[in-house]
Amino acid sequence: MIGGTGITKTFRQRGGVLGAREVPALRGVDFAIPKGGAVSFIGESGCGKTTLGRIIAGLETCDAGEIVIDGVAMSSLSHRRRQPYFRRVQLVHQDPYSALNPTRTIHQALAAPLALRARQTGRPRAWADERAGELLGMVGLDPGYVLPRYPHQLSGGMRQRVVIARALTVDPEVLVADEAVSMIDVSLRLGILALLKDLRERLGVSVLFITHDVATARYIGTDGELYVIYRGQVVERGPVETVISAPVHPYTQALLSAIPVLHGLESPGEQRVVPVEASGDHPSDDTSGHPGGHPSDHAGGCLFAPRCPFRTERCERERPVLGHDGDTPQRHACFHPERRSVVAVPVSRR
Repeated sequence: MIGGTGITKTFRQRGGVLGAREVPALRGVDFAIPKGGAVSFIGESGCGKTTLGRIIAGLETCDAGEIVIDGVAMSSLSHRRRQPYFRRVQLVHQDPYSALNPTRTIHQALAAPLALRARQTGRPRAWADERAGELLGMVGLDPGYVLPRYPHQLSGGMRQRVVIARALTVDPEVLVADEAVSMIDVSLRLGILALLKDLRERLGVSVLFITHDVATARYIGTDGELYVIYRGQVVERGPVETVISAPVHPYTQALLSAIPVLHGLESPGEQRVVPVEASGDHPSDDTSGHPGGHPSDHAGGCLFAPRCPFRTERCERERPVLGHDGDTPQRHACFHPERRSVVAVPVSRR
């Protein structure tokens, strides 16, 4: 099991019109990925979900907080002793083409980590070639066709399957899929999603799915947990079906209201989304002149308050924390969970 408590990360930018400034990416995020389970993080671009995925995979360090793998705190280990733990977590990149070396064949891309494992475990050299073929077959590819080819000779969907196969070369316990289908043709996305779901069921691999698409998060982790993250803070967390069917936080409602609907094809009695105009700038609009990029960072108020149609004076003064209100199965960071009418709030597309 992999978990984290209080994960905090701040990037420091230099130069520009406003000079040096700090940009919070993660603000005290807690999470837990059970063995063989599925966890999804959804949110807009720039909300911090990719940074969290890289920290979980050991590619970034956090400024505060703790990553715990199988009960061992990573901060208590040296960099060298930490590596075997983080090797259990493999990242499936968003862009399958840039993730593969264009000058190396697929055989070379897979054989390198497998040959290292063969030497470490005393297996014969031929084992690496056999295992490479097995892994390609496991992800639905023909080894005879794919192994001798270069990445540019394969389709986007085939390249993504190769990237997943390469991640499996070290027998990981967790796959971190960061927007794993966003750069693949729509007609091929379901195949990749089905593959990730199958690997989870067949191999017992946990899946951390990072996406901005509610539908894909729902498909991957029907029985898992959904985390909604906004400007580095988890604002709602709970069972996937519960969060999607009965969202509490206005930001979660905004994400759901952004799903396209074909008018006239809805089921009888289906609840409709009523758009509500929201005031305030998008979080990516840095027009405030504040070093942190947004006035609510300094006022201590709710991060979503400038865009929320339900905000009150309390929202402007205090920042809610993730917790239960006793009436909902999910946890949320909102002072007014009773206002649950689904609303459409402008969502940044940057």
